[in-house]
Amino acid sequence: MSHVKAGGSSKNIHNNAGHRLGVKIFGGQKVKKGQIIVRQVGATKISGPGTYTSYNFTVHAAIDGTVVFKKVKIRRFTGKTVERTQVCVEE
Repeated sequence: MSHVKAGGSSKNIHNNAGHRLGVKIFGGQKVKKGQIIVRQVGATKISGPGTYTSYNFTVHAAIDGTVVFKKVKIRRFTGKTVERTQVCVEE
């Protein structure tokens, strides 16, 4: 009978750069129109007044002003309410 040695799993082969996610401009700081406030995967922080969300859930400033973070409760499609952080820009 012929035998073939089983292929082993290799470790330490994943060499991917980080995605550089997170909050870029914190509460109380000044922001200009179009600047990135939060880079994220999924909508953990939602856009409020003075901000908008791009296709990859990045929150941008829509106006010049000061960044404010608020806790809000939103209703999901199942009817369950969950708490989210709302990113706002006040003039």
